[in-house]
Amino acid sequence: MKVLKRRTFTPIVVILLLISSSVAIASTQIAVTDIHDGDTLTIATGEKVRFLQIDTPEISPAECYGHEARKALVNLIGNSLVNLESDSVSDNNDRFGRILRYVKVGKTNINLKLVEIGAATPYFYNGEKGKYSSQLLKAAQTAKSKKIGLWKKCPNTKLDPFKPATTGSVISTPTAKATAQSNLNCDPNYQGCIPPYPPDLDCSDIKQMGLAPVRVIGMDVHKLDRDGDGIGCDK
Repeated sequence: MKVLKRRTFTPIVVILLLISSSVAIASTQIAVTDIHDGDTLTIATGEKVRFLQIDTPEISPAECYGHEARKALVNLIGNSLVNLESDSVSDNNDRFGRILRYVKVGKTNINLKLVEIGAATPYFYNGEKGKYSSQLLKAAQTAKSKKIGLWKKCPNTKLDPFKPATTGSVISTPTAKATAQSNLNCDPNYQGCIPPYPPDLDCSDIKQMGLAPVRVIGMDVHKLDRDGDGIGCDK
């Protein structure tokens, strides 16, 4: 009878297997299903991803450059699949349950790119300096010196990588809604005066104009009513 020999692995082989396995996991591409603001999105698994080591202004309550930061992220990702990369200095999840990751499209580090174009500031939460911390800080210093993005629009912003972005609140203009409603060129698909399509508007635009929520009375050309209840931009 033929005796089968037990296969053994040397430590070097085991290490190589572990490395190849981790690379495969890191290189897995996944679709983005929603972009909430400049530093938070949802992927196809239903999980929310919070961008590591950066911070962008809030949309609600509205902060200076909040909507612009979200639009910048939308433009950077487009319809591309993304890769997610963790960092050993940070937890896997934040206190809200969001997974903490660097987000990459191809070879582009979107976290770093947002800082380079002045849509985000570096934020080393709890003093944690990650693998890209020096690049993030240098990118912010360059963007600030050139007055790019939020550094131009929100001049009171301070560069402090150990604190969240502080761009200041949006100063509401009481004439914004009146100006929009006085425009006779309104889309008949919505109650109230919603600008016609094109260009395409999203709920962040509608809220900034002070026109949310919106009742859909025809075809939802702007796709504002995501849940189909006849009311758009109500969440």
